[in-house]
This record gives sequence, C-alpha cells and structure tokens, in this order.
Amino acid sequence: MTVHLLNHLDEGPASAPPLLLGPSLGTSYALWDAVAPELSTGHRVVRWDLPGHGGSAADLIGPGATVGDLAALVLSLADALGIERFAYAGVSIGGAVGLQLAAHHPERLTSLAVVCSSAHFGGAAPWRERAERVRREGLEWLVESADARWFTPGFTVPRLVRDHQEADPGGYAACCDALAAFDLRDRLAGITVPTLLVAGREDPATPPAHLREIADAVPGATLLELPGASHLAPAQVPRAVVAALRTQLDGAPASGMAVRREVLGDAHVDRAQARQTPFTARFQDFISRYAWGEIWTDPTLSRRERSMITLTALVAHGHYDELAMHVRAARRNGLTPDEIGAVLLQTAVYCGVPAANSAFATAQRVLSEEETP
Repeated sequence: MTVHLLNHLDEGPASAPPLLLGPSLGTSYALWDAVAPELSTGHRVVRWDLPGHGGSAADLIGPGATVGDLAALVLSLADALGIERFAYAGVSIGGAVGLQLAAHHPERLTSLAVVCSSAHFGGAAPWRERAERVRREGLEWLVESADARWFTPGFTVPRLVRDHQEADPGGYAACCDALAAFDLRDRLAGITVPTLLVAGREDPATPPAHLREIADAVPGATLLELPGASHLAPAQVPRAVVAALRTQLDGAPASGMAVRREVLGDAHVDRAQARQTPFTARFQDFISRYAWGEIWTDPTLSRRERSMITLTALVAHGHYDELAMHVRAARRNGLTPDEIGAVLLQTAVYCGVPAANSAFATAQRVLSEEETP
C-alpha cells in the first residue's frame, strides 16, 4: 500500500536530536528558511508543508478536516523517518498541531514551542465563511491582504506571498475547516510537555492575549513577546526566534562568569577584568559565554577531566603562561600534584620531551607557591 506523506525537508545530522517545524496557513516550509539552518547545527530539523501547500498533496485531507487529522499526518511523517520522540515548534495552524500533539500524544514530544498561534482561532463562523469563499473564488482575494495579515507595515517576504498565491484552494479550505473546529482550551491544564509560547506583539491574527491564555493554563509554560513582530515571526525576526528556540531546546546557558571564577579564582578574573579595554571587551565576553558558559559547563566531562585535557593542550602548543594558570585551576578542580605530574609525564611521550621539560618547570613553580607560607 502506498503511504502518502507530507512534503518535508530534512536537515542536520541524522543522529542529532530531532526537531519538527510546522508552518502557518498559506505558507510552505520556507517560513523557516532563516531559522532552520541555524538550528540544524545541533538538531535534525524536519520542516513540513501543509496539505495543498508547497509540495504536499492537497488530498491528504478534505472538507471537514480537523487539526487532529493534521497531527496524525505529522506523526505518520515522523514514523516514516524513524523518529520516535521529537521536539516540536509551529506557527499559527502549525502551533495548533503542536498543542494537539502535546494534549493527545505527549509521549511523542520532548518539548513544544507554540509561535504566534492560539488554543482557538476566534470562533468557527469566520473560518467556515473563508473556506466556502476560497472553494468558490480561489485565493487571489486573500493574497492581496497577505502582507497586512502577516507582517508589520513595509515588511514582506515575496517567497511566502508566492506560496500563498500558489496554494491549492481545496487544501487551503480544508485547513480553514480544521481551524474552525479547533478549540483546545479545556485540555491546556493537562499538558505536561515543557512548553514555550512566543507572541508577536504586533500580530493581528493571534494577538499576544491568545498566547498569554495558553501560558496561564499550561503548567510551567514560558511566555515570550517579541516587539516589532507580527504573525510570521520566524520570517520577520528570525534571530529572536532562533535564540528563543535554542533556549527551549538546549536550556539556558549557565553563568559563564560564575564558572570562570570557580575554576580560575577570583583574583585572576578580577585582574583580567581590570585590564579590560573597549578593544578587548568583546573577547572577554566571548570567552565567558562560550568557553566557560558552554564548554566548561557541559556535564559530559567532569571538571577534573577537563583540567587534564586543558593541561595537555597547553603543553602541546607551548602556552606556558596559560599553563601556570591552569595548573592552579587543576588544583581547584581536585587534581593532586602527583596527578598533575602524571599528566605532564604523558605529554613527554606525545608532545615531546622539551615541551614536557618546560611544563614541569612551570608546574613546579606554581606548586611551590602553594607550599610557601
């Protein structure tokens, strides 16, 4: 039997944690063009098209379709790709699909981000009327107002407007039927998936109040409002959306400065801060955020192990001033003098005897300072 799947784009390492991205009504997966490549560095990102949009067949759903039908199509896609559990983010109707999955299939989700969406879309009548008119007249009358519904004045994304124009009227109308029937407000309190709500402060379609309603009902949910953003926030303010999703997916970065002080000591960090100039400020910020806030806080390796690796790397490159600093750090991280000596002896084999000779001299000087009263 032939299985008909949603059209999709699969990006990023196949072994990385999966993330599925859902579009809004009238757009294709191009809605995520400025966001998905950034997230695909650390995730397997799968973005999909609604029926009748982009490359998805219109007959995947029909008149009277529901958001539950769309969620079933997303699960079929995940199954076909061998994805059991996944993070999910969606815009508008794509966000509604995410809420449906969280309410009815929580075992499939690791986290949820609902972007410029709602637990209900203003009542059934307007959506049924839109569906009927689209079936009669096509989409041209709606395309003319796309920019006003999607973006703040003066902003547009021609590719997305073209997607709207080229969508299949039958598929679009069936999605309108799904929005007409959607109301998940009575299920929000039962959602247990970690949930982020992202609102565009200038969004006329799903104003921030719709996202606040979800945030107030879903236990532990986080709400973020984006100034200057309208309904299609991933296209209009992609950097803000990337930052929000990275925090949702990977957790907030640890305090790099706190870790830096714990490992290197207050005296060293205070000296570095005192020497900081406008020229070096960005570098100091970089090492605090990246080296100390991301690398040294990764729980995969202990701080003891990181110290041993760091000592070896510094010997290999002859960075003896830095080596002295990290011998002190190694002691704070619990290495004994004998363990430090064993690490340096190992470097004699793989980095060379002259390098190890200089390293032992540096380490001896630092360790002798500990013994001086």
